[in-house]
Amino acid sequence: MNFVAIDVETANADLASICQIGLVRYKDGVLSDEWKSYVDPEDYFDGTNISIHGIDETVVKGSPRMPELTDTLYSYLNGTVVVCHTHFDRVALHQAFRRYGIAVPVITWLDSARVARRVWNECASKGYGLYDVCKMLSFEFKHHDALEDAKAAAHILVTAISKSGLGIDGWLKRVRQPIDPLGSREGNPDGPFYGDVLVFTGALEVPRRVAADLAAALGCSVSSGVTKRTTMLVVGDQDIRKLAGHEKSSKHRKAERLIEDGSPIRILRESDFKELARMAD
Repeated sequence: MNFVAIDVETANADLASICQIGLVRYKDGVLSDEWKSYVDPEDYFDGTNISIHGIDETVVKGSPRMPELTDTLYSYLNGTVVVCHTHFDRVALHQAFRRYGIAVPVITWLDSARVARRVWNECASKGYGLYDVCKMLSFEFKHHDALEDAKAAAHILVTAISKSGLGIDGWLKRVRQPIDPLGSREGNPDGPFYGDVLVFTGALEVPRRVAADLAAALGCSVSSGVTKRTTMLVVGDQDIRKLAGHEKSSKHRKAERLIEDGSPIRILRESDFKELARMAD
């Protein structure tokens, strides 16, 4: 797990007006190096920006200009996976390099905000800002200090990798996919199970999209989460053999709680679901 995380602060609304840069380098999943510098943006400082990060003309006086930091930035960034939280830092770096006519390093970018939205349901549509995600993860940091924010973005990615089991390469692909890769779909009105609401959980033998297409063809509306509307939960065969308790998925446990409260949810193994589909042909 090798990557660099970056964050920048700007002097004003022009994203090229970088006044601070922070970087952290991870090797094999461990923090190996960190660097930060104030930057003379050769631009004015807006009061709003100062109120956010506390950096003004007096703080950056005597600091290097962007061209003087080129070699250092290239040594960290060129040919590397670089993590930032949302695309603002990425655009700011490009705009600053462009202002000075400096060639942009060859970078593979990974947005930790997009990662967070795909790992934690509570971040899917809101609350995926750097501060909010770190608060959820109980990670304390000094917000709007570039180095601290870079460390926070790195922490989000490392935690997401641990939770999801996807590595860097996996996340570079996953962030290009929908937040809910299964997606909700309406069932075929002519299908034998039209009106049923089906949810998948666990490791399936077939890709989720294939399973969802099969369920929709049967008439089921496919949903991503278990609710009181759910009527079927299809569990991967390996998962259903696990012991009771927290080894079951959260969807599985929620379905069992709803069944106890009287909800008519039927829990099926994947193999039984596929046989059900075969028999319905």
